[in-house]
Amino acid sequence: MLKMQGLSKVYRTEMVETYALRQFDLTVNEGEFVAVTGPSGSGKTTFLTIAGLLEAFTGGSYLLDGVDVSRMNDTQRSRIRNEKIGFIFQAFNLIPDLNVLDNIEVPLRYRGMSGAERRKRATDALARVGLSARAKHYPAELSGGQQQRVAIARALAGEPRLLLADEPTGNLDSSMARSVMDLLEELHRDGATIVMVTHDPQLAARAQRNVHVIDGQVVDIAAELRMDPAILRGAATQA
Repeated sequence: MLKMQGLSKVYRTEMVETYALRQFDLTVNEGEFVAVTGPSGSGKTTFLTIAGLLEAFTGGSYLLDGVDVSRMNDTQRSRIRNEKIGFIFQAFNLIPDLNVLDNIEVPLRYRGMSGAERRKRATDALARVGLSARAKHYPAELSGGQQQRVAIARALAGEPRLLLADEPTGNLDSSMARSVMDLLEELHRDGATIVMVTHDPQLAARAQRNVHVIDGQVVDIAAELRMDPAILRGAATQA
């Protein structure tokens, strides 16, 4: 599904080179739910924007569904992004002047779908997240948790192969955060491939696999524990 090898991202100025990612290796198989954790500034969001074809990388390789992303032009990237990738942002990114149903329809307009098809997909997606009764409401009339559910519905309406979630519970209280995570877990059980960036270890533990990022490099915690029993013994001692 998603395979990055030796990926690097360098931000350059006249005087300084800053590596956001270096020798970044990650494979996400179809149907997985992967949580990406790490300290602030570790490169998590940079990884997610590259994975979502929102930003170019400097070196290494990135295959999405077996296709070399570096060979795509801007038009191809935009098409793949619209057709195969769904985004769930911490800030919801809903358009305040549009009601819930229209917000969900916006990305579908760029596919040239008929109005009837757009409306059906938006209505079905809204029912999936349990907000059919809020179809005509505006974002300001919804709670934070409801707005995030609308954002998830917007992503689902496009029937994406890959869902990318950037701190999807970051602006929510604990109760709403659990509700959103329950929905993501349900989507995963139904076959969705999800990559979620989060700072919350309790939420990350609910994913199928947890990948840790430090200084722009990936560390698979589960793999390290399997390879080095001493880490397990140390963790048990600390507990």
